[in-house]
Amino acid sequence: MKKLDWYIIKKFLGTFFFSIGLIMAIAIVFDVSEKLQDFLEKKAPLEAIIFDYYLNFIPYFANLFSPLFIFISVIFFTAKMAANSEIVAILAGGISFKRMLRPYMLSATVLALLSLYLNNFLIPKANAKRLAFEENYIRNKFRFSDKNIHRQIAPDTYVYFESFNNIANIGYKFSLEKFNQNKLEYKLVCDYIQWDSVKTKWVIHNYYERFIDNEKQRFIKGNKKDTIINLSPEDFSRRENFIEAMDYFELDRFIEDEKFKGSENIPFYEVEKYKRIAFPFATFVLTLIGVSLSSRKVRGGIGMHIGIGLLISFAYILFMQVSTVMATNTGMSAAYAVWIPNVIFGILSLYLLKKAPK
Repeated sequence: MKKLDWYIIKKFLGTFFFSIGLIMAIAIVFDVSEKLQDFLEKKAPLEAIIFDYYLNFIPYFANLFSPLFIFISVIFFTAKMAANSEIVAILAGGISFKRMLRPYMLSATVLALLSLYLNNFLIPKANAKRLAFEENYIRNKFRFSDKNIHRQIAPDTYVYFESFNNIANIGYKFSLEKFNQNKLEYKLVCDYIQWDSVKTKWVIHNYYERFIDNEKQRFIKGNKKDTIINLSPEDFSRRENFIEAMDYFELDRFIEDEKFKGSENIPFYEVEKYKRIAFPFATFVLTLIGVSLSSRKVRGGIGMHIGIGLLISFAYILFMQVSTVMATNTGMSAAYAVWIPNVIFGILSLYLLKKAPK
């Protein structure tokens, strides 16, 4: 690589890591001031605050903000180069604009690969500790509030709860149905079902069983009985963001299991899965847009470039949020919803690249 390549790479990565480090320091200060009362009230140990929470807080939020600060970094140092007539000198020296893009895209590749690894493997491990800390010292105790819960727990086996109390591990108005070749062969109904943590079994109360064998039927009624059901109280005791603590392969397996169970949250889980892949690719799109916008010297100077850059970056983030909501609420494919912003802004980046100085 030429000296020019190293010069741009150092500018790019140096500006990015400095800006993301600065914003994380500010974010931690604000977060401490906001949560200090919770730490004191719940007597969170200083060691846990530092090593379980903030040490794992940093990679999560640094990666979350990275596309925005990659964009701002590119615009800032490129606009500064343009203001100092460095880009004019580079192009006048016989280097094409596309050749000048090479170190930008190389730097973007490094950051995209880093983000891809962080998103899918390192951050989930960090999130496990961060989320556990939040449950113990920041959040109120989680209460499961869904009604009329349907689950498939085995091939041709379905269960239903009218409601579930995750504090007492009790499910109300419970029923279980087993089918054989689409014909009902067994049905269990009970007033409530409770988890026995000592026996690690479910206990059904005031139950009624119906066995169907061709045209013959048999009924059993009882007050209380232990039973084994392919369900865990943990299925009803977790917040939706618990999937943030799963790496890519764990999340993929979990989604397949939830599809089998008939979970209503599949779109939410799939959005999380596809975002982990699509998110790093935004680095390339935003880098191209940033270079194309800021490489031309304008009267407004760096401030004008940064203003336009912020407008586009916030438009991108807004578009990402809207498409995510569409996936979770309208039945739109999660993969399409997550990738649409990259595709649209990718087309915009190619248009701006075509209009950029040669």
